Amino acid sequence: MPEMRFVIEWPGGEHQVCYSPSLVVKEHLDVGESYTIDDFVSRCRKALELASERVFKKYGFPCNLARAEAARIASTAARFHGQSGAKVRVLRFVE
Repeated sequence: MPEMRFVIEWPGGEHQVCYSPSLVVKEHLDVGESYTIDDFVSRCRKALELASERVFKKYGFPCNLARAEAARIASTAARFHGQSGAKVRVLRFVE
């Protein structure tokens, strides 16, 4: 199963490298696109849940790293809730 990383930029300018055990993230995020905080968290949660399910189907257990990454994204995003116009930009995919 091909794993990947995706690089994002938070509203404050901080870059973060995120992990996915599957390329499914490419179906939920677009490079160069900016997403509101809530939309971004929702898209990542869905993509990483699907990625974990793919791992489960192939290996018989879910991917704890995908779950942890979704939690890390949500935790970081919480810092920006309530900031008007705050968006996360997807910078690139790394396979």
